[in-house]
Amino acid sequence: MELMDEAESKSVHQWLARWRSAAPVLEQLRLEAIRRSDTAAAIEQLSDAFESALHHIGPAPTSGLVEQQRLFLKQQQ
Repeated sequence: MELMDEAESKSVHQWLARWRSAAPVLEQLRLEAIRRSDTAAAIEQLSDAFESALHHIGPAPTSGLVEQQRLFLKQQQ
């Protein structure tokens, strides 16, 4: 296993420092984008894709509740 030389180590530390200083700014931008988003418009834009998926894939044959109950019963025995 090769160890980093001094120049590589310094470069990595500088890279980490830049990301540490950028992280709060990026988080603020993310939060602002969420606040500005129009949820109703996004739902409307995605509704056709959702309906298409329902049509092509269809509902699941089970909710998983039967399988969950089977596992619980198995654990009790």
